[in-house]
Amino acid sequence: MGFPPSWRGGFLLVLLGLCAACWGLPPPVPAPEMLHESFAGKSEFRTVNRRPLESCLNPSPYLSINVSTAGPLPDEAFLNVTVAGVFRPHGSHWVAMITPSNSSVSGCPLSGLNYLETGDTAKLPLLCHYPVKAQLVKSDPDYLGCKKAACQKRDPSGGCKVRTCGATLTFHVINFRTDLEFVFFAGGFQTPCLLKRSGVLRFANPAKPLHGHLSSTDSTATSMRITWVSGDGRSQQVQYAGGRVAASAATTFTQKEMCSVPVLPSPAKDFGWHDPGYIHSAVMTGLQPSQSYDYRYGSDSVGWSDTVKFRTPPAAGSDETSFVIYGDMGKAPLDPSVEHYIQPGSIDVTRAVAKEMQSGKVDTIFHIGDISYATGFLVEWDFFLHLIKPLASQVSYMTAIGNHERDYAGSRSVYVTPDSGGECGVAYESYFPMPATGKDKPWYSMEQGSVHFIVMSTEHPWSEKSEQYNWMERDLSSVDRSRTPWVIFIGHRPMYSSNIGIIPSVDPDFVASVEPLLLNNKVDLVFFGHVHNYERTCAVYKGKCRGMPTKDASGIDTYDNSNYTAPVHAIVGAGGFSLDGFSFIRQSWSVSRISEFGYARVHATRTSVLVQFVSSGTMEIRDQFRIVKGGR
Repeated sequence: MGFPPSWRGGFLLVLLGLCAACWGLPPPVPAPEMLHESFAGKSEFRTVNRRPLESCLNPSPYLSINVSTAGPLPDEAFLNVTVAGVFRPHGSHWVAMITPSNSSVSGCPLSGLNYLETGDTAKLPLLCHYPVKAQLVKSDPDYLGCKKAACQKRDPSGGCKVRTCGATLTFHVINFRTDLEFVFFAGGFQTPCLLKRSGVLRFANPAKPLHGHLSSTDSTATSMRITWVSGDGRSQQVQYAGGRVAASAATTFTQKEMCSVPVLPSPAKDFGWHDPGYIHSAVMTGLQPSQSYDYRYGSDSVGWSDTVKFRTPPAAGSDETSFVIYGDMGKAPLDPSVEHYIQPGSIDVTRAVAKEMQSGKVDTIFHIGDISYATGFLVEWDFFLHLIKPLASQVSYMTAIGNHERDYAGSRSVYVTPDSGGECGVAYESYFPMPATGKDKPWYSMEQGSVHFIVMSTEHPWSEKSEQYNWMERDLSSVDRSRTPWVIFIGHRPMYSSNIGIIPSVDPDFVASVEPLLLNNKVDLVFFGHVHNYERTCAVYKGKCRGMPTKDASGIDTYDNSNYTAPVHAIVGAGGFSLDGFSFIRQSWSVSRISEFGYARVHATRTSVLVQFVSSGTMEIRDQFRIVKGGR
């Protein structure tokens, strides 16, 4: 879900100033000046109230910034960045990782609006180009006390005449194709001035095929799509199943395709743009359901991925299937850096799901909206794809679109918010090609085992007689219950939530339009995200409980759908974003409420669906329920 309502933040009033960085003195106020020069990809408006970045006053002549590797960078590394030669350490000193290396690192106080409009209220660097990562130098505990001292000049007696201080920071870096540099600043994040630059660092192989992730193409489980990222647009291959080959088709997207408004360009259009390289996709065919295969992707010219083992899901109509489902994951840094939109639970949840997969009982993963939270800061997609690779490279990773992928002015979304940062669904559909009905129509259905899944977009029009509504009506009415006795409905924004917040979590118009479809077509179970917690309902319709669970012999809440009354709803938006709480007043339809990071584990046979909410921190089952029936 995230923070922002349907607003665009007002202008931030920030005092500009130069900082006497090395001495920690208050900055003098400069005379007003305008920067009339433009630079690639920036609008004229964005030059208002900008100033060329001044070097800090009286810098030490001994300043240096060095990186632990001087050669080309590997695809992933933890780099030690050492600053040295500082006369007087100060709490305002910081180091940024910038890409591309020729990006403007001028101070731009209005850049705060680029963060705020997507809901990120963290204190982040206000440079003219988005810094991928930043760390305060005082995060090295030896810095402020000058415990890493060096003598730069000695007196005739051998005593130290000029002493300087230093620090070492660790940055996690992945291959996002463009070169980078580390820049040493003073003045804090709000009024930066430049101390020293590291020089350009380049990746050894910017064209390397990376971040392969799988998705199902249909209900037969005889084919599987593999999608990956590379800096090279020429066709590559996936080699699989002991000698089979499929060629890739490469696509990309450009800055021109991002959404924006005339007054304040969106992050994706301006401040946060990063070249995505090329997104390759290939379909592996001739597979068998519920079988394991090896594969690798790439080419001789750009290199190959590691060989990975994956498993196909069960075919439609087979007796059972198991899957994991969560929403609102995003990503978090693997180092002490601050960066745009950190989702604190994302690492624990991915690690917990990876452990879950070791059992061999996960056929598919569903990530139901608010995928990466890149929200217009495009390099964040690379970090997210890197995070989920241990999961998405082994089983089908199916997604639904959320507000932070789609919504922006001019995107034709139902909700006119700035939540996607100007991506307006383009990046999402490029990275996650689902078996959808068409371009910018990201709704689809598929069947696995005993379940018919229908995945909708809560961000595209869903009102009666809309294209998506008509499709949902046709799809639900066509389900063959003898083949798939269970129907599970999936989307992003919920119909029921007792979350407390300034922004309503539930749209009554959405409920009024779509909920009757669920009841009329006897949908058994509904999963939503958007709200960052876990909540389960009774069998509910129009806010009234039509059926309550009873305890079975094992003490598990059990809903008997042999005599169908209404769907059971579950919110599973606890995948990583900061958790939401609940209202003090408990609604009659709310059966279980848990505000912990985690995911739902689901196992469906022909007569039973077992849902368990697992806490990612402890791997304990925090809630579980079962839906049973004797068949229809």
